[in-house]
Amino acid sequence: MALDTSPENPAPLRVVSAAIGQWLGRLGTVWVEAQVAELTLRQDRVYLTLRDPLADMSVQASCSRRLLDAMTVPLTEGARVVAHVRPSYYDRRGSLSLYVDVLRPVGLGELLARLEQRRRLLAAEGLFAAERKMPLPFLPRGVGLVTGRGSAAERDVLEVARRRWPGVRFRVEHTLVQGRDAALQVIEALRRLDADVDVDVIVVARGGGSMEDLLPFSDEGLVRVVAALRTPLVSAIGHEPDNPILDLVADVRAATPTDAAKQVVPDVTEELAGVRQARDRARRAVAGHIAGETRQLATLRSRPALGAPHAGLDARREALHAMRDRARRTLSHRLDRAADEVGHQRARARALSPLATLRRGYAVVQTQSGHVLAGAAAAAAGDTLSVRLHDGRVGVRVETVTSEPPGGDDE
Repeated sequence: MALDTSPENPAPLRVVSAAIGQWLGRLGTVWVEAQVAELTLRQDRVYLTLRDPLADMSVQASCSRRLLDAMTVPLTEGARVVAHVRPSYYDRRGSLSLYVDVLRPVGLGELLARLEQRRRLLAAEGLFAAERKMPLPFLPRGVGLVTGRGSAAERDVLEVARRRWPGVRFRVEHTLVQGRDAALQVIEALRRLDADVDVDVIVVARGGGSMEDLLPFSDEGLVRVVAALRTPLVSAIGHEPDNPILDLVADVRAATPTDAAKQVVPDVTEELAGVRQARDRARRAVAGHIAGETRQLATLRSRPALGAPHAGLDARREALHAMRDRARRTLSHRLDRAADEVGHQRARARALSPLATLRRGYAVVQTQSGHVLAGAAAAAAGDTLSVRLHDGRVGVRVETVTSEPPGGDDE
């Protein structure tokens, strides 16, 4: 029923608000299609903001927590849904809300639901585990890049990386980055780069796009190939809000292709600054160490023992000379005593020598065969004998032999 109003007879705001509530009450329950812009979970209630992207409008809605828990796949923000709702108008605040009793994902929402289910299955297999992630090399020998031909992502990665480290080398594999065959081409490119021993890190880069455009990077076959790579991989798909499954299995996720270039190669300016800082620290450390050792050396030199080190040597020299003189005297004394002893022994030996006896006028008589005659009876007339004197020998012939009794001369 229309209100009868005029400038002279306006209706109070409360009446208009109540009438709006009555009109909405006649609408009853309806099916609506919308996008979930916001999702807030409470203990027993769920509050949603349903949005119409074409009209750029949104309405607050709510439902029971049991309704959300009963869905086969989790409801996420951005999902498109079909909901059975009952409009409700709160006339005191003039606000419209919807109570939802049936909620179904459709279109993109259904797609997101399938992706979420796939994400859960792959996560349960451990493909996204942190311990599987490989660290990126500090300075790779070569960088593999999988991207679309002539794309802005390719230009961003190459320009930024070469600006940061001019000597970096790239091997670029051009593939489709959307469409039915994109996932297969990316898989083949990844396998070629993984087999190249000169490629130390791989970057998969693509600019932003719709959820449908980014579907190849959530392909299960691609995700499993990436998980089996031996080369670290950086995922740079879309922009910060985009989150394909490739981001979860990659070793490093970059927010943008430019960010990927910054992560795979160091900045030569920063590294040179770091080298200069390290060199300065090393110089200061060495200078400090030398200064400390110099002070220690000065302290040691100030000690008496090092201030006049020759004083101790002089005392040692005098003691050494005294010991040398004493050794010389002792040795000389011993040599003199030994010489005297040798002289005494020589004189005793000479006194006992047969030659000394011969010098006193005695002689030794021997036969021609060299036997010494012990007595006159051992010789016979006509024998030739040899007489040994102290200064030579005399040969004699025996004319006669006269025997005398022993000791006859003494009598």
